[in-house]
Amino acid sequence: MQRRSFLKLVGLSAFFHQWLLRDLSAAQGPVVAVAEAKDHARATRAAIAALGGMHRFVKKGDVVVVKPNIGWDRNPDQAANTNPVVVRAIVEEALAAGAKKVKVFDRSCNDERRCYVNSGMTAALKGMKNVELKFVENERFKKVALRGKALSEWELYDEALHADVFINVPVAKHHQLTKLTLGLKNVMGMMGGNRGAIHKNIDEALADVNQALKSHLVVIDATRVLTAHGPQGGNLADVKHLHKVIASTDIVAADAYATTLFGHKPEDISVTVAAHRRGLGEMNLKKVRIVKA
Repeated sequence: MQRRSFLKLVGLSAFFHQWLLRDLSAAQGPVVAVAEAKDHARATRAAIAALGGMHRFVKKGDVVVVKPNIGWDRNPDQAANTNPVVVRAIVEEALAAGAKKVKVFDRSCNDERRCYVNSGMTAALKGMKNVELKFVENERFKKVALRGKALSEWELYDEALHADVFINVPVAKHHQLTKLTLGLKNVMGMMGGNRGAIHKNIDEALADVNQALKSHLVVIDATRVLTAHGPQGGNLADVKHLHKVIASTDIVAADAYATTLFGHKPEDISVTVAAHRRGLGEMNLKKVRIVKA
């Protein structure tokens, strides 16, 4: 065989091999990584590593937005907000992957200053270089044409919309209206205006918003979960320590798996069902690869 023919054959073989791997990966469905450790930073890193590491998502020079739940004037033990240890580990991983800047923020429900301090987020991120823990600025909410089933348009936060990488970091907890609040509902913190107005059709409204604001990576904090009286909580008797962190690129699959931690099925959660019907992800856990990290 002539050298040129041989090289062409090798190239075709390599191309076919890469195509086959991609095809097989697609056939196996989305991946949900689940890590468990009492060292919550370690569990966070393990879950991300199981997806291929933060370098898969963050490239050198990227501006990264990390969106935890910092909505409530509660301390970390009360499990109403995202565990600050989990958030810091994600921020550190993003910086190590080459992020130029990492921004962390949420539109709080209680007084934002008290929420940021009492949640432990201020202390956890204090002094970190190239990291900005900031309050949302009302003038940065921009009207976006959603053309959705429930919302034709809504104001969304422009720094989240225009980030190179948007990392969605909810805490897994009970919610009186939607039964649970997980990744899909966590984007509500990026909505301006009167968010209470969407409650009458919240499942379709959240699907509308998640179609416009895509989460490149979802990391669900299930280290401490709030099992009742959510979303604010307050009673430590409602908190269960699971020491788990869940990560996926598929927000519906991540939410679907997290739902099982509360004894529910994915189809019990109308927000998950609406997002699945829109093609935003897979909620059938038989079609999801669960990887224990």
